Amino acid sequence: MPFEIIAWAVLPEHMHCLWKLPEGDADYATRWRMIKTRFSRCIPSANTGNRSLQHRSEKGIWQRRYWEHRIRDESDLQAHADYIHFNPVKHGLCAQAIDWPHSTFTHWVAAGRYAPEWGISEDAIKGNFGE
Repeated sequence: MPFEIIAWAVLPEHMHCLWKLPEGDADYATRWRMIKTRFSRCIPSANTGNRSLQHRSEKGIWQRRYWEHRIRDESDLQAHADYIHFNPVKHGLCAQAIDWPHSTFTHWVAAGRYAPEWGISEDAIKGNFGE
C-alpha cells in the first residue's frame, strides 16, 4: 500500500497529513487502518472495561473516522501544507512551526518552500479547514 508523504504533523492527540497515492488508487481507509493498527500494537493494552472496544479489538486511542480532501491545484496544496505545519503553533505546542520536531516542516524549509521563520502568526494561514 505505497504512498508518498507530502506533509505531516503529529500532535499529542491528533495528526494531519497530506499523501500522494499511486495513480488510480484512492484507498485511504486501508492505509489508515494499517497505520493505526501498527501504532496501536506498540502501546500496552489497558483494561478499559469498555465492551465495545474489546469486541472490536480496539484500544480507544484513535477516532474511527478521518477527513479526506482531494487537492485541486498548487494553491490548494500550499494552503493545506500551511494548515498542517501551523497546527502545532495553533494548539500552543510551540512558538513557531520550526520549533515542532514532529512534522515535515523542516523538510519543506530545506526544499526552499518555507523560510525558517514562517509560521509565527495565524495570519500566514489561508483557507477554511475542518479539524
